[in-house]
Amino acid sequence: MKIWLDGRLRETEEARVSVFDHGLTVGDGIFETVKAVDGEPFALTRHLDRLTRSARGLGLPEPDLDEVRRACAAVLDANPMALGRLRITYTGGLSPLGSDRGESGTTLVVALGEVSRRPDTTAVITVPWTRNERGALAGLKTTSYAENVVALARARERGASEALFANTIGRLCEGTGSNVFVVLDGEIHTPPVASGCLAGITRALAVEWTGAKETDLPLEVLSEADEIFLTSTLRDIQAVHRVDDRGLPGAPGPVTAKAMRVWDERAADHLDP
Repeated sequence: MKIWLDGRLRETEEARVSVFDHGLTVGDGIFETVKAVDGEPFALTRHLDRLTRSARGLGLPEPDLDEVRRACAAVLDANPMALGRLRITYTGGLSPLGSDRGESGTTLVVALGEVSRRPDTTAVITVPWTRNERGALAGLKTTSYAENVVALARARERGASEALFANTIGRLCEGTGSNVFVVLDGEIHTPPVASGCLAGITRALAVEWTGAKETDLPLEVLSEADEIFLTSTLRDIQAVHRVDDRGLPGAPGPVTAKAMRVWDERAADHLDP
């Protein structure tokens, strides 16, 4: 496996980041996960646009997107696989111990891991912890992911693949690494970005391609929705067959199944929509 680190491809054993990198010491970094099919990245331009927005939000220098594109192409070319998770990580770089940033410049890592196609349906749980829709990191895709690790571990313990959060005022927000959609009376709804959820790339395309509405929703909607589905880079659109102890027999339901078909058709038409 070859990994891009700060300007060139390196073997896995050689690709090492300093123990003083701010991404390691305080989680001062951002990232993107991009689906790669037969060596071709999907929606890369949208992902790089969001990488830049996250850098601005965190106060990091804007990444050199030409270099990031070169890095992605080099890594994909060096590691052929049918379906991959392309991970772009960009951190504050070498810094003193503590929250202050150093002056040595940023760190860029691009790596690729092989993945399998997700099942058509999955189980999810809700968790008692909340997303802070007013926090400094709201809406940014940062490497400060520990609360997601804790919530996802809870989900795994309960036989689920995802955990869903409310925000601080009890409104439905998002999953640890996904956006959530519900079907009510035949219409598709998803929480607005103002809820504190990440502006997911797959979320945005699903809204555009299915006509879903951005709607402020209570967490309790999960106990009432006719259908529920998740979106993310590697899930695409994935139906939910259980949320907590509530089963949704027949998942994917008709609205979700149609959304999945539309997704497959539109995504096949254009690799960089």
